[in-house]
Amino acid sequence: MTSRSLPLLLALAAALWLPASFATATDNAAAPESVVPSGTDASKRPSAQKTSKETSKADPKLASNGAAKASSRASSKAHSKTPPKASSKGASKAAAKGNARGAGIKASAGSRKAGKSRATHTGAEEPEFTNFTQWQAVSSFIDEMSSEHGFDREQLRSQFSRAHYIDAVVKLINPPPAGKAKNWTAYRERFVEPKRIQAGITFWQRHEDALRRAEAEFGVPAEIIVGIIGVETFYGRDPGRFRVMDSLATLAFAYPDTPNRDARKSYFRNELRQLLLYARESELDPFALQGSFAGAIGWPQFMPGSIRKFAVDFDGDGKIDLRNSPVDAIGSVASFLSNHGWMTGLPLVFPVTTLSSADAGWPGLIGQSLEARHTVDQMQSAGVSVPDSVPTSLTYGLVDLQDGDKPTRYWLGSGNFFAITQYNRSFFYAMAVIELGQTVAQQRMR
Repeated sequence: MTSRSLPLLLALAAALWLPASFATATDNAAAPESVVPSGTDASKRPSAQKTSKETSKADPKLASNGAAKASSRASSKAHSKTPPKASSKGASKAAAKGNARGAGIKASAGSRKAGKSRATHTGAEEPEFTNFTQWQAVSSFIDEMSSEHGFDREQLRSQFSRAHYIDAVVKLINPPPAGKAKNWTAYRERFVEPKRIQAGITFWQRHEDALRRAEAEFGVPAEIIVGIIGVETFYGRDPGRFRVMDSLATLAFAYPDTPNRDARKSYFRNELRQLLLYARESELDPFALQGSFAGAIGWPQFMPGSIRKFAVDFDGDGKIDLRNSPVDAIGSVASFLSNHGWMTGLPLVFPVTTLSSADAGWPGLIGQSLEARHTVDQMQSAGVSVPDSVPTSLTYGLVDLQDGDKPTRYWLGSGNFFAITQYNRSFFYAMAVIELGQTVAQQRMR
């Protein structure tokens, strides 16, 4: 992603949201769930996408492309027992005077000049200087990692002394301003567009054997795998350049003041735990790992927990490397979907229309859960007009794609459609993956 000002980036992140491997929330349902991908596991959640994705109130598999060039110099105040609130004007002023209270972010002009240490997050000019080791929550986390997982306390303290609070991360994780209409057409155009389609054709040709093996082993069609990697990181071009350790430390201990703050802090604290375990198991320096602003890593934008659960060594070199091995990414995406309910041969979506009568019950079918659990008879009884071509032996979920000033589009999504939403909890995301993958498949056969 080309360098842009923070306001423009925030506007983009508000319109589109996070990666997969970082599970984000569905466009309509608010049930949080960590995915790997999210994958989180969302990622997940396309950050925006990990690429940019629609923001929401649930856990992300946070996104990656949204982790693009964000520039921020705002300061915040931290207390030894309470993380700082993002963008506090009072804290910024205090820091500027060198009078930061307690043990937290020290962002005076003098400290910035003296430190000269820059976090490698995309576009941020300089990180906020933070003494995480003096935060009570961080000390408790270190004790937990030592007692439960055998980490050396002093080594962890040393690592946290190197971590930076990233104000841009806090800004990007915030939900978009209320009142902005969702626009499926605009969202789709960001992903199903000529350059990404051509890159997808090249990716498919280069890795045809791996895609064929993944389909045979996991039952996931090549076009779906190609669609996910294309939406997530433009086929490896935009994996994010935030230091994952910085992003996760910021979100685990200084998540902004939102209604679901405690749940989100818990989610990111667990992902920080998974990052440290993954780095130890793989003999990696956690500070060498870069990713989205939400901590998603590599070509498929898996959150650390998803890497440990679902990633596979698909190129057979004895290690799992989602940052440098597109073949490992291919196998890992297929593994993730397979572990989240993908069924070989199941159709994906069918367009439908809805009745406008006042007593129609179909609005109550939207956003209940990320599951296909309603029969065709139930859909029809609720006022959904279902074509005769739709198999009656399957169950579905009702999908709405709001389209700005245009009429909302409605689809029946099968279990496989909702398996994709476990990668990133967004109807827009899942449909963009499907349409990009199908378009690449069609054009490569010409």
